[in-house]
Amino acid sequence: MSGRGALIRRLGTGFALVASAVLLVACTGAEPTPTPTPTEAPSRPAADVDAVPIAFAPLRGTPAVAAALQHPSLSVKIDNHEEARPQIALNRTDLVFEELVEGGITRYVAVWHSDVPDEVGPVRSIRPMDPDIISPFGGLVAYSGGQDVFVQMMQDSGLVNLVFDYDDTGLFYRADERPGPHDVILEAAEAVSRYPDVAPPPAQYAYGTADPLADPRYAAATTSRIDAVFSDARFPSWEWDGGAGAWLRSQEGSPDTEASGDRVRATNVVTMRVSIDWTYGEVPRTVLDGTGEVWVSVAGRTAHGSWSKAGRTSPIVLTADDGSPLRLAPGNTWFELVPNDGSVAFTP
Repeated sequence: MSGRGALIRRLGTGFALVASAVLLVACTGAEPTPTPTPTEAPSRPAADVDAVPIAFAPLRGTPAVAAALQHPSLSVKIDNHEEARPQIALNRTDLVFEELVEGGITRYVAVWHSDVPDEVGPVRSIRPMDPDIISPFGGLVAYSGGQDVFVQMMQDSGLVNLVFDYDDTGLFYRADERPGPHDVILEAAEAVSRYPDVAPPPAQYAYGTADPLADPRYAAATTSRIDAVFSDARFPSWEWDGGAGAWLRSQEGSPDTEASGDRVRATNVVTMRVSIDWTYGEVPRTVLDGTGEVWVSVAGRTAHGSWSKAGRTSPIVLTADDGSPLRLAPGNTWFELVPNDGSVAFTP
């Protein structure tokens, strides 16, 4: 049979089936079910759409929902003794400052604002340079105690002081699995939630793109590794990992990890040369009023410049050699406050 004949035969069969169906309906008296007419869902007027205001985290430069930033920052004195490691939630900080303390070891001032964890620690005692570091952020400061003169200096700052030695509200506890005195843990999110009326921190630094030092004016040098020496006991280093898009930290030649098991990392590493004041005997005070040499390392590059700080409540200002602002990439930042009698080195 030809193709044309087959087509006619199929059409004829189809017509017969349709006719049979019509006849069946006529005999039974049933009405055919009407096909519903499709309708479009009513469009929502643009004016009714709830806009979510977006802002930039003042201590990270990253975008965030504005309402989520309306709380104070939390600065905590974090232990860096070998028995205090691994520390809790360092990778969730906005800022970390590493400073020299007695015995040649270091401690951290860690600042959380855009991402406050449930717990942080171990928490240790305050030191004389900490009011200079923390005061520009305002908000809350937590520590375990300290010499009376240093505690008084911190309390005179006007910040909300949360002190383990005086706490009777349950914000601190001792972790059984950690050796004392490196075992004090702070309930960080709870602490912040108790002070909803304390203002968020003001913006501190200039931010640019993810690779801000690519601008030729900075004359930034390719950098794969940063080595800083605070003393014979403390010599941290950072290696650029392009795949991770971050600087990965080591301490005394070993990879530095936090309690989560993740390698400690930073988007920006700011290496500042600082003087040390020995007014307080064996307790060194990092001098942060004035100016000094600085290197900013971002995205596998390092640019040279100067830092300055006008006073206790003033932010640290980072300036390139050409006089323009040294910009950071949006993300977390570590400040290495390296004594002038220490050393720094940058490997291409």
